[in-house]
Amino acid sequence: MKVLLINTHDVGGAAKACKCLHSGFLFEGITSNVLLRFKQNNWVNSNCFKQPQQTFTRFDKVRNKVKRILKELKLYNTINVSNIEEQLFLSQRDSRLEMFSFPDSNLDVTTSELYKEAEIVNLHWVANFLDYTSFFKKNTKPVVWTLHDMNPFTGGDHYIEKYMGIDESGYPIIRTVSEEEISIAKKNIELKKKAITKIPSLTIVAPSEWLAAEARRSEVFKNKKVYCIPNSLDSEIYAPRDKNYSRDLLNIPKNKKVILFVADSIDNNRKGFVFLKRAFEQLADSNLVLCAIGNKSSELDSNDNIYELGPIFDEKLMSIAYSAADVFVIPSVMDNLPNTVLESLMCGTPVIGFPVGGIPDMIQDGVNGFITEEISVGSLFKTIKKFLNNPSCFDEFEIRNNAIKKYDQKVQSQKYMNLFNNILNSND
Repeated sequence: MKVLLINTHDVGGAAKACKCLHSGFLFEGITSNVLLRFKQNNWVNSNCFKQPQQTFTRFDKVRNKVKRILKELKLYNTINVSNIEEQLFLSQRDSRLEMFSFPDSNLDVTTSELYKEAEIVNLHWVANFLDYTSFFKKNTKPVVWTLHDMNPFTGGDHYIEKYMGIDESGYPIIRTVSEEEISIAKKNIELKKKAITKIPSLTIVAPSEWLAAEARRSEVFKNKKVYCIPNSLDSEIYAPRDKNYSRDLLNIPKNKKVILFVADSIDNNRKGFVFLKRAFEQLADSNLVLCAIGNKSSELDSNDNIYELGPIFDEKLMSIAYSAADVFVIPSVMDNLPNTVLESLMCGTPVIGFPVGGIPDMIQDGVNGFITEEISVGSLFKTIKKFLNNPSCFDEFEIRNNAIKKYDQKVQSQKYMNLFNNILNSND
């Protein structure tokens, strides 16, 4: 079997999930390759896409000159999108929101030799890489699309965020969507619907039951087969480490309870750090420490009990961070099947989270963590307090063993192999 996985980047959560599946395929003896738009790492059998050279018309030259002018004015970013009107819209969008991307690109992945050699194509996070119209028109392969967020079936949002910020009572504030964004989203959905009618064999895989249900309800994928196969992790990398050693390494107090928060960006509205920060402040416990991992645009607090560890990219060091913590808290107000939860569970560290997205898929209340009653500071405060009053009710090895049974790399790759074989056999 020759499989081609396509992903825009080789960094980030979706890239990590893509790499793990790719590694699982290679371990099973499958001929697996990854096609990337942007390549920063040296994955085995990974390649950066190169567009065949083309002849530029006079119009192309004029358009490129306009792009250069807009770039100088900081209104255009050539890395992200190819359409000037799209970039102008994105430049006015609130930076705290999750990405919004369009279904067009000036790249044609079907020209890649890896595409031509593949028997089956596995799309992953392909925003600003895959051109829907041309790809689905030219494609001749069975396609399995692994969803990492909602973008493949929305009008542009990677997550349709219901909330923006938090009110004085500790509840999320309903987000207002502009008429312009609604109009753009409708056009993009129509384009996506039209594009995928060109392909007879398109199968959708979602890592969480929540995302699978959202895909089935969507206008774009409502007539497609949608399966749920959870993401996986390398259980040898993410494993429990000695707690005292881990805290020494990260310079975290040994004599205090440690809450851990992890996100690519602490400022990201969807990741909900503001809920955790307020709950932590209300706890007002001098024997409690909050450690935050991720990028940030400003200082979090002058509070001596809040430790900013910055971004951590090394996976073994991340496993040390989870091992240093007593509990990992994920206050996301919307999420798929977060890698961070899987990582924490593999390290034997219990998790507290809001009842959103795929988080309830992973947390068995009272077994490997707690799910709050609602999205609010008060509910999170109460749940953290519940954990602090009952810290011994969780068994590190039971948490890890249950995670391995469900989320180990071999489990995921076997499920995908079975799906791919069924699709290929049905196409014979």
